[in-house]
Amino acid sequence: MQTTAGIFRTRREAAGALGAAAPGTAGAAAGRAFERSLDLGLPKDELYLYEEALRHSRSVVVAVVEDAGQAAAAREALAGAGAESLDAAREQWWIGLRDVEREHETRHGGAFDRDERLYRQGFEAALDGEHRGRPYEAVRAHLQPRYPEAHATEAFRRGYERGQAWWARCCETARPAPPTPGAPPP
Repeated sequence: MQTTAGIFRTRREAAGALGAAAPGTAGAAAGRAFERSLDLGLPKDELYLYEEALRHSRSVVVAVVEDAGQAAAAREALAGAGAESLDAAREQWWIGLRDVEREHETRHGGAFDRDERLYRQGFEAALDGEHRGRPYEAVRAHLQPRYPEAHATEAFRRGYERGQAWWARCCETARPAPPTPGAPPP
């Protein structure tokens, strides 16, 4: 089994893609398919992309398929229905952060233009589901196999720390507001 996903600007577009891909699929069946896709292994290092899309009221469609041929067909169907690919979503996400990260790095003596690739790898590594909330030194050995050349560089470490800070801010803004004193419970 394999998974592939697409991100849509609206629920209507996503529903159209689901209807075209699987006529008669009901909400419960779609929910079961998503749960199954998590069990099958949506890449943990891409979860932040899905979460960011959902945070911005976009819709995510995940296709669970049997083989590479079906995965290619699913990607084609999603693209044909107007879905943004994960690669495109990742680039747009980084474009939205790049200027702030460049300014931060420059202010703190970093050479962002020279080190952007390493910095970004560290930033994205921090958002991997296995690394969230964990300091760099605690995961450094775990990062080595995936980022053999980059993980020990100063730019990667700074990117990792900024990614952790970004994630913490996202979590903080996602928390519900405290209840108003005297208001009935939700």
